Amino acid sequence: MSNIPDHWEVRRLAGALGAEVHGPDISNASPEDIEAIKSILLEHMVIFLPDQSPTVEAHISFGRHFGDLEGHPNLSSDSSFPPEIFQLQASKGGVADEWHTDLTFQEQPALMSILHMVECPDTGGDTLWTSLYAAYDELSDPMKSMCDGLTALHDALPHNRPEEMTIHPVVRVHPLTGKKALYVNEHFTRRIVEMSSTESEAVLSYLTRWVSHPRFTVRYHWQPGTIGIWDNRCTQHFVLNDFEGERIIQRVTVVGDQVEGNGAPQWKPWLRDGRLSATSRHDRQLYMHLKSKGRID
Repeated sequence: MSNIPDHWEVRRLAGALGAEVHGPDISNASPEDIEAIKSILLEHMVIFLPDQSPTVEAHISFGRHFGDLEGHPNLSSDSSFPPEIFQLQASKGGVADEWHTDLTFQEQPALMSILHMVECPDTGGDTLWTSLYAAYDELSDPMKSMCDGLTALHDALPHNRPEEMTIHPVVRVHPLTGKKALYVNEHFTRRIVEMSSTESEAVLSYLTRWVSHPRFTVRYHWQPGTIGIWDNRCTQHFVLNDFEGERIIQRVTVVGDQVEGNGAPQWKPWLRDGRLSATSRHDRQLYMHLKSKGRID
């Protein structure tokens, strides 16, 4: 990372991913600063910049250096903020205490997320991230071979919008690093397309537990004013709901991710007697989605 300014300090936080960066000022970031931050993020997948406390306008301006921004598509935020800002107060909206990658129920999910921790309790409310590179790399070769050829249905059921759904490869390729990442999560992934319902349940249950293995993770304790930035193409995250008191976050989301696998699925969607099984809601949901996309008659 030769483009990192000499006065910046980059401190790794865990073996798999994560770094804390001291030195940049996101409210007055130069083009060279932005390129340095992109380089650090690409290497560490999730980075933290303490002592920032940007204004809402500065937060949005910083986010636009990375791409187009969008507020949360399904969860309401404070209407007094610009639409690019999503604010969540824990006392009003809870926390995201399931492992997930942001917005994978969209055909073009969130590319990256930039969070400002406005207020947080002294203890508790930490966030964990996991490396989806490491989760894929440490699978056995037979499991890798199978997952490489599968796709999965994701939906917005946690937001009470199960009709919002799409299909992504179980293993995706990061467009900049070329690395493979295991791309299923317990929050939004419902069904492996090429397997029966019972097979899908067994495999998804294993994979969504596997990604949370402690060896793949980093845990961060927040301080007010810290900025957290993570690459949604190769990470999942989880908020610990173990605190009392106010926890206020403001987030901008960089959109436009293009999810690509390592080629076409190796098998056809699972059918029974010429149709997808209607024994479960997920089977019916998958059938309707495939039909709408012209993948079955």
